[in-house]
Amino acid sequence: MLTIPIKFDDLLKVVDDLTPQQKQILRQRIDQEPISSEIDLSKPRVLGLHLGSMWTSDDFDDPLPDEFWLGEDA
Repeated sequence: MLTIPIKFDDLLKVVDDLTPQQKQILRQRIDQEPISSEIDLSKPRVLGLHLGSMWTSDDFDDPLPDEFWLGEDA
């Protein structure tokens, strides 16, 4: 399989420029390609696998200062 890096917006432009016949062929190819995932969604998630990899600041729930809401520089 050939992988070409392309931005999503650029891809949409390319698809828009296809002829109706080309769009039909693309649609058929998309429908034929198997969807693969590296994640096995059939297994339940296991909690606690990455303990300590994230944290929340102690002031997470504190109100934001007026400068934040008014767009003023501190």
